[in-house]
Amino acid sequence: MRLKFVTCKVMQREAYLCASRSKNIIDIVLMPQGLHDTPDVLRNEVQKELDKTTDAAGKPYDAVLLGYCLCSNGITGLHSDIRIIVARGHDCMTLLLGSRHIYQDYFDAHKGVYWYSVGWLEQCNDLMPGKDRYEQKLAEYTEKFGPDNAQYLMETEQTWIAEYQRAVFIDWNLPGTEDAKAYTKQCAAYLNWAYDEIKGDPSLMQRLLDGDCNPDDFLVVNPGEMIRDDLTEPHIMKSEPHCGQCGHAETSPEDLP
Repeated sequence: MRLKFVTCKVMQREAYLCASRSKNIIDIVLMPQGLHDTPDVLRNEVQKELDKTTDAAGKPYDAVLLGYCLCSNGITGLHSDIRIIVARGHDCMTLLLGSRHIYQDYFDAHKGVYWYSVGWLEQCNDLMPGKDRYEQKLAEYTEKFGPDNAQYLMETEQTWIAEYQRAVFIDWNLPGTEDAKAYTKQCAAYLNWAYDEIKGDPSLMQRLLDGDCNPDDFLVVNPGEMIRDDLTEPHIMKSEPHCGQCGHAETSPEDLP
């Protein structure tokens, strides 16, 4: 099959690794990190890629794969003229952990988890909670607003960081892993958080790229349908008929099987 995989740049190493192991022809499209912070922007940018259903040579794709999960509902409303396949989960950590159940079990057992990985540290090191982020933000605010206002803004920012208690590194055994682990430990120590490691599992992403997509773990959105939000188990996401003219569903969720 000829597939297009649209995913966040923070997962580029994992994406290329799984693509290299797949028998399918896969074009990888890397999206800028941070789109999930503004779900409407994520939706609009990803939709542009879904509208491109052929490769650079004009050869049609059999399907487009999403390296996103619900991601703050940023993928709700997406649709395409070809099949869309997406893993059922809340965010991309599901793909890194290999299962939404592993993700949920860890969250149930631990409070205040902030995830780290090689890709996250490579792409947005200055955004990850830790000493570097604090110093970078303090310098930025001081230059823009002066020292007093900068200190106030930093105190305000620390309120959301205080909601977390644990830095957890997802280990895919990629190049740079040991340095990334060491940096994550430094961040945890600076923030007075606990540190933990959890073994990453490529099986979910690999099955997505291989086309081995069972309905319990993956949502298949056929042409004429759109993704909608449904957080009930076991189906975290569902699709519904899509009106190509107005972009709205033609039936209510209650009408769906």
